[in-house]
Amino acid sequence: MEQLVECVPNFSEGQDKSKIDAIADAISAAHVKILNIDPGKAANRTVITFAGSPEAVCEAAFEGVKKAGEIIDMRVHHGTHPRIGATDVLPIVPLSGISLEECAELGRNLAKRIFEELGIPCYCYEASAFKPERKRLEVCRAGEYEGLAAKIANPQTRPDFSPDHFTQMVARSGATVIGARKYLIAVNFNLNTQDKDIAMEIAKDVRQSGRVVNGVRVPGALGGVKAIGWYIEEYGFAQVSMNITDIDQTPLYKAFETVCEAAKARCVEVIGTEIIGLVPKKVLLDTGKHFDTDAEPIQTAITALNLNQIRPFIPEDKIIECLLHLD
Repeated sequence: MEQLVECVPNFSEGQDKSKIDAIADAISAAHVKILNIDPGKAANRTVITFAGSPEAVCEAAFEGVKKAGEIIDMRVHHGTHPRIGATDVLPIVPLSGISLEECAELGRNLAKRIFEELGIPCYCYEASAFKPERKRLEVCRAGEYEGLAAKIANPQTRPDFSPDHFTQMVARSGATVIGARKYLIAVNFNLNTQDKDIAMEIAKDVRQSGRVVNGVRVPGALGGVKAIGWYIEEYGFAQVSMNITDIDQTPLYKAFETVCEAAKARCVEVIGTEIIGLVPKKVLLDTGKHFDTDAEPIQTAITALNLNQIRPFIPEDKIIECLLHLD
């Protein structure tokens, strides 16, 4: 079986199309297939999804990080999404013919190369993590870009590949979090309110880490889920932004229904769903069958989740198997 991996880097630029195009051009020059480019103006962040052989994907990722470090200046970057660098996070995902452990080694080697050749510090997370606590993205990204200088100065919090002081290159580029992980669904649930505090409370209700009550952490309703709440000025409503890191434990339809219940308890409603990047076909098939076993499942999923609220949801452009011609 041919080895095939996917890379889903998140770049801290969602407003300047010329910069996004320059990064995409650098990636595609390494002979990978770009599957999706998903910019977000409010988050000031773009997700570029591409796939190919392990060697080509690693080369393309390096070129993307290099270009982002050249044209994105983190000293003047602002956006609603947490971030630590011009290339904020860079996950490598096994698709076929390669194990998660092999992808983890690809991630470590890529992080080492990026630091040695570009001077950009890198944390290794998820399956690539050198330290157990750094498996979690939020641990690596704690303090965001603004806290990076202090983290580099401290040997305990310094990135895995890093200078021992805050260089001019790092001041511009920030750091990058690199690793291998299973397929992840990035999804936003839009609410009929502008109150970001309500969105945050719903996020705490549902995410695995839950909330702290009287000094004790109380888990949320969904395992394998990370979530935050915020207000999106571009759209005019608040949303619960979620990463489903274990789609076997928490299917998309279960996440949707749980967020709807938590929203109803706070007298608001979910008015639409937005999938960021791509989605495996099985996720939509399972969702459609859950809502109506007799209807065409993909169209049923689109309707039930109201995936067309922000922009048209075109299955041929959003389902990974269609784009890779694996259907």
